Parts: sequence; C-alpha cells; structure tokens
Amino acid sequence: MEHVVIIGNGIAGVTAARHIRKLSDKKITIISSEASHFFSRTALMYVYMGHMRWKDIEPYEPHFWKKNRIDLIQDYVTRVHTKEKKLDLEKGQPISYDILILATGSTTRTFDWPGLNFKGVQGLVTKQDLENLEQNAPNKDVCRRAVIVGGGLIGVELAEMLRTRDIEVSFLVREGAFWTGTLPLPEAKMLSEHIASHGVDMQHHTELKEILGDDEGNVRAVVTNKGTEIPCDLVGITTGVTPNIKFLETSDIETDRGILVNEHLETNIPNVYAIGDCAQQRNAIGKRPPVEAVWYTGRIMGKTVAQTLCGNPTTYQPGHWFNSAKFFDIEYQTYGWVFSEKKKSEDEVHFHWKHPNKEICITFAYHRRSREFLGVNTFGIRMRHEVFDRWLQEKRSIDEVIQHLSQANFDPEFYTQYHSLIQKKFMTNATITA
Repeated sequence: MEHVVIIGNGIAGVTAARHIRKLSDKKITIISSEASHFFSRTALMYVYMGHMRWKDIEPYEPHFWKKNRIDLIQDYVTRVHTKEKKLDLEKGQPISYDILILATGSTTRTFDWPGLNFKGVQGLVTKQDLENLEQNAPNKDVCRRAVIVGGGLIGVELAEMLRTRDIEVSFLVREGAFWTGTLPLPEAKMLSEHIASHGVDMQHHTELKEILGDDEGNVRAVVTNKGTEIPCDLVGITTGVTPNIKFLETSDIETDRGILVNEHLETNIPNVYAIGDCAQQRNAIGKRPPVEAVWYTGRIMGKTVAQTLCGNPTTYQPGHWFNSAKFFDIEYQTYGWVFSEKKKSEDEVHFHWKHPNKEICITFAYHRRSREFLGVNTFGIRMRHEVFDRWLQEKRSIDEVIQHLSQANFDPEFYTQYHSLIQKKFMTNATITA
C-alpha cells in the first residue's frame, strides 16, 4: 500500500490528508512537532482572550483520525533523505515514505537585532508562542508594558490580546501610518487612529534598534532608532513570517525563500510536494506573491495536491485574491487588488469613501483608461465574496460595480446601508472630473 507522509498538521496538510482519504485507500501519516492535533490557527488569539478554550479550536474530535485511518505522530523531522525516501525524527525511529508532502507552514521572521534571545521576546505564530505568551504576559502585574515591533496583521492581533488584560502596549511602526505597505493612506491613517483609541501607544516612524535585558536574562527595555529607551517586560516580534524550511538545508530539495514548486505543487524531487505557507511558486500566479501565508490558499493547495496524488493531475488555481481580518472593532475585507501608494501603478485609480462620523470606509481600484474594476477594500461594511468574485471574473467596469453595489451588500436588512451615499459621492467626483 502506497504510504503518503505529510509533515505539518496545519490547514494545508490536514486538508490534503482528508481529501486523499476521500479519494483513496493510501496509508496516510501526519507528522507535527507543534501539536498532537490540528487546530484553527486563526483562533489562537481568542484562547488567550478567554473567548474560547483550547479544545474549542480543534475542529475534529479525537476519534476522527482513527476513523479515517490517518496516523498522527508528534515529533520533529530533523532530516529528509530523498534518495532513500526516509525521514529522521528527533525522538522516534526513522520513517519511510512513498510520497512526501511538505506542509510545514511559517515561522516568525526576525532581523539582526541584538537581544533576541532574552526571555520575553517572542512571535505569535505557533501553539508554543501562545503558551509562551501565557507565561510572559499572564497579567498586568507580571507584564506591565509590552512593545510590539512591526505593523502587520499579527501585530494588531497581539495588541488587542494584551489590551484585554490591561497590559500597556507600545506599537513601533516604521511607516507614518499602520500597514501603509499594503493599504492606501486614508485607510492606514484611520486604522492608526482606531488602534490608538484602544489605549495603544502608536509610535510611527519608529524602528527597533536593540533589546535590553537584565542580569537574569529577562527583557527589561528596547531602544528605538530615535534613541528612546522604552521599559517593557515583553517584546512581540510581528515583522512578518518566513517559510519554515530550515530542516531542509541538508536535503536535495530546492529552496529559495520557500520550497520551490511548479503549477502542480511538485518540487524538483519526484514524489515530493510542498503546499501552504512553506511553498514558493517558481512562476508567480498573476499579481500574487510567490509565497502566500494565507489560510484559504493553503486549503486550496491541500485539495489540489490530493487530486494529483489520486490520479487526477490538477493545476493549482487560487482564483482572485481575497482576504479578511479584524482590527479591534473594525472588520476588513479585500477582493481583487487595491495597492498602496508605494506599490500601485500610474494606471491604477482609487475612489475612496469614508463615513463622516464613523470608522467605516471603502476604497475601489480601477484602471484609468479602460475603467475596469480591479479590486475593493472595505472597513466596517460586509460584502458578498461571490458577487465581487463574479464582477472581477467578468471584468466589469467601475461604473457598473458602483451602480449595482447593493447586490454585494452582506449586512442584514436591519443594518444601516451605505451604498446610496457611496454612489452619490462617486457621481459627484465623476462630475467634477468631467
């Protein structure tokens, strides 16, 4: 019986296992050193905040794995021998495979800052990170102040988590507003103000220079590029993630930032595949980055590789870009491409609307000459994925999208509707431009 071994039990690896089992009788083994069972990584913050228990973020009951004949091994793979088709484990005996799927996810990206090894310096990616946070910042008596470095999605999640325990937070953001590398400036400024309104000390144009420790090896302060010393008991490193591939350094598997794969998610080694955050497309798909640390793309990759392994070779097709997140009280959705001022081309035009009294806004991107709709960002307004996906697929014009905007509204009928206000401003702008 053909043996499929999957390294990593995140959404990509577990999706692959589930779909291989639906399609075949292959022997399936999942190896993970992080946790004994699959869990919802996006819900880690809610465990710390007390909204959920650990068992609440495990989607499957313990009997699920035995019922579906999926063997679980909690161990760390130290080396991959591709010629012998064998894996060395840190604790257990070596394990052989016929097909190997690498789904090892991401790890916190750091830079060469002095002091990274002090106790109290950590990221927020893994189960172990959550456990460390409970040790390092259980309450405001143990952790009086935390410093968060980096202005991305993980950073704002960590800020919200810490503030629920009344821990003071300083947030170092190197740009002039939050997440300006991704968002247009009006949205970034609104988010900076909103995060600050929750008691977060937002320090813009500020970068980490050094982490200072005490005689016992604990964090005591950070020094910024401005020469300011900020006393703290926790330093949250949230400057992005990087593929978790260090264990492959001695293997024959080709890597760059991630594990290099083709359109079928195949590596350079026959019968070895890579999916999820650790995979890097040799040829970028459209405007998507070659490495995507996104939950839903990992899920699609898992389904795709399962089809290929079970006799139906399938090309990885992630479709139109979309994502969602939450910034304290503001819900965010994005469909298609809305680039920041730093990244957008001269042909990309933005139409921005913001409610005069509420933290609600929307930005549409479209092509200057053809007026083709390119993408949308929404904050505080829920929209329908399938509607925007169809409009992007059909290459609708911005004028058609604005005209039929009510079709994309997802909020219940008793919620305030904003499409008429958005349409009015769009028409006013069009008249002024003309």
